[in-house]
Formats: sequence, structure tokens, C-alpha cells
Amino acid sequence: MSETASTARAPVALVPSLGPLLHEWLPRQRWFAGKGRPVTGFALVSATELLPIGTAGPGLLHLLVRVQQPGLASAPPADCYQLLLGVRTTLPPQLAPALIGRVTEGPLAGRTVYEGLSDPRLAALLLERLRTPGPLGPLRFSRTVHIPEGLPPRVLDAEQSNSSLVYGDAYILKIYRRVYPGANPDLELPLALSRAGCTRVPAPVAWYETGNGRPEGASTLGVLQPYLRGSQDGWQLALDALSSGRDFTTEARALGRATAEVHTALADALPTVTLGRPQTESLALGMSRRLDAAAQAVPALMPYVPGLRAAFEAVGEPGRSNGTWRAQRVHGDLHLGQTLRTRDGEWSVIDFEGEPAKPLAERCRPQPPVRDVAGMLRSFDYAARWYRPWNPDWAQRCRDAYCTGYADASGTDPRAEPALLRAYETDKAVYEVLYEARHRPDWLSVPMAAIRRLAEQPSDVNAP
Repeated sequence: MSETASTARAPVALVPSLGPLLHEWLPRQRWFAGKGRPVTGFALVSATELLPIGTAGPGLLHLLVRVQQPGLASAPPADCYQLLLGVRTTLPPQLAPALIGRVTEGPLAGRTVYEGLSDPRLAALLLERLRTPGPLGPLRFSRTVHIPEGLPPRVLDAEQSNSSLVYGDAYILKIYRRVYPGANPDLELPLALSRAGCTRVPAPVAWYETGNGRPEGASTLGVLQPYLRGSQDGWQLALDALSSGRDFTTEARALGRATAEVHTALADALPTVTLGRPQTESLALGMSRRLDAAAQAVPALMPYVPGLRAAFEAVGEPGRSNGTWRAQRVHGDLHLGQTLRTRDGEWSVIDFEGEPAKPLAERCRPQPPVRDVAGMLRSFDYAARWYRPWNPDWAQRCRDAYCTGYADASGTDPRAEPALLRAYETDKAVYEVLYEARHRPDWLSVPMAAIRRLAEQPSDVNAP
């Protein structure tokens, strides 16, 4: 393959010719964030032939496309998506599930386009590009170590907001479908942790981006990391413990230590700030606004709004920290499903992208570390309620053990800041109510139980 990009022919006509197919296909994808709103148009950001489109075999077309939708909260500009389209004259039967459609006009007229990641030949090509760093048209590929060739690819089915490929059980490539300007924290933070010597997070091996590496224009498109073969995710481990009636406090305490080690390394590697009274008031105001919006969407929240708002207002009250809090870069979406216990019994933390629905600037903003702690406490509660009957003692023991482990490694017990911990846990529970009401109504009772507790809980008490 040529070391320089073959830019897609007639790019002006490319998207209009693909538009009817994308209009049907794109909203059906799990990673498409604009579900429920009509797609009114597409605008091409860039088009690159990663594998030139010929007549003898498949081509691979890399597109960045803005999707225009009315009423989109992020508009303007419209959301930008990364597409990797395979192009063939005839689609083999084994690739039939990946079909997008047959193009009838424009530069690809008469060709069949399909989800390129489903084609092992094209998925292998992505690894080859990462093995040979440098620019390719508007894209740039980088790596930190030598990557073996010939590793067979397979697609992971578990991804929701992104797509992932595993290569030979040695590496995993996460491909960010919804693209934002700037470095993705899922690359930025693991790189910083790796340079700081933190082994709790798999270090990036390679990545690709837009903008030829220019900081003002670069957007992270994909990151390759070691694949922790044989590891088990924390969520499934917790459910297994519940189903067998086994205690989980040893694991929870070790997970608390791992979280604290990651926070400590991030604070050493990246700048920290102090949130004064204006910043804490703004923090509490943001939580209150999210509560109001959620209560409008889910009327079941209405009776609890005064008590929940009191949890947010308590954040700005003078106390042990005299109304100030230390803030730093954090994970941003920490829960049991974002952790892995490796074969040697050690915990690793993964997926530093944060909450994908939030703007990148917000996800990269320094936050008090207790935000991550609150997310994990909510996750223990979810696990205990997933397995019936509800086991509140199991959840409380895990919560206490996790906080104890965190204090062991950091010297700071998150329970020593009860107002802030309660506020963040309340904010997370409000988010969960909105999510469950929209996507899993049968599970609405899980966060609503926490809502009832948190609305009545004094700000100086840490209850389950």
C-alpha cells in the first residue's frame, strides 16, 4: 500500500450519493447518539482511501461526516461521526450482515458499501497502518513500541458508544465513532499515567488522529492498547459473588486501593486546582439544573426534589474545607464495568473517555476525586439490586471496604467529605433515573430507591 493517502475521488459528490444509504443505516447503529431525531442531511469533513478502491478487491474508505439533525442539543455544529466503509463490487455471503447498500450514482455507482470493520482483511489493514506511523492524507498514525504483524482481528460485540477490534488477543483497538475536536481523555490520561509509571491502566501502544498532529486541530480517532487476556470485569465478578452468596469486601477494598493509586498518579502527572466558593456554587448550581431537567422528564422525582436540592446546596456551605475542594483530572465515569481483575489478581482501570454524551471540554475539566468514588458506590448498589432479592448489607459492606481501601492508599478517606460525597452520589442517581426511564423502565426502581435514601439523608452521614 502506498505511504500517501489516495483521497476519495469526487468528494463533493460522495456524500450525496451515500446519503440515502446512510440515512437508513446510521440511526440503527448502537453507537449513534442521535436516536429519536430525524436525520436531515450530511456534510463531509474528510474522506480518505485507506485502501484504494479498485476492481480486483475491496477498498476501505475512511469518512468523517457531520450528521444534521433538528433540535440537537450540541448544534451548531452537528455531531461528527467516524465511518469506515468497505467497498466491493460484490459482497461475499459471509459479509452479508455488514451490508449498508448498493450505490446507484456518484463516484461509487454500482459498488456495494458495507461496515468495513466486519471484513477481516480491512480490519487487519488498520493494524498495519498503526504499525507504520506517519501521515496519511488528513490522518496521522503514531505508536510508542514495535507492533507485531499478522495478528488476526475480531470485532467485540460489547461496545455501545464506540467500536473495538481485538488483534490476536494481544491488543485492543478502540475506535471512537462520535468525534470531538481535541485529544480524547481516553488517550490523554492513560498516556500521562504511563509516563508517571502507574501500572493500573493499560498504556497506549498506538493511536491515530486528525489534523496531522496539530494540537489546535487534532481529534483522537482510535487508540490501541494491550488486551488483558483472561481478565474479568468487576461487574461480572460482583454478580458472581452475589449469586454464590460470597463476600466481596476483599475485592472491593483492593479496588479502592487501585482507584486511589490512579488518582494519586493523575494528580502528580497533571495540574490540580482548588475550587473556591464561586466554583463550588457553580458546581452545585449545575447539579440543581440537572435535577430540575430530570424531574420535568420523570415526574416520579418531583416529591424528592427539595431533599435532593439540599444535598447540592450543602456543597457550598463552609465546613472542614472552608468551602473549598481540591480538583484534578479523574476518570469521570467510574463503575464496576470500567475495571478489570487480571489473571494475577490485580485490578486495572479502563475506559477514561468519561461520559460520552457530555462535551469534551466538560469531560476534561478537573473534578474532586470523590466524583469517581461516588460512581463506584452507586455501582455496588446496582450490583446488589441486580441480583434478587435485594441485599443492602452486601452493598454497604462493599461501600465501606472500598472507601477503606481508598484511604489506605491515599491517606484520605472519601467519607471525611460527606457533603461532597452525598452531592456527587445524588447527582449520579438523578442521572440514573433519567437513563432508566428512557432506556430500561423496568429498572427505574433501582435508582429511585437511592433517590429516596439520599433525599432524606443528612449531609454528614454516609449510608448505603
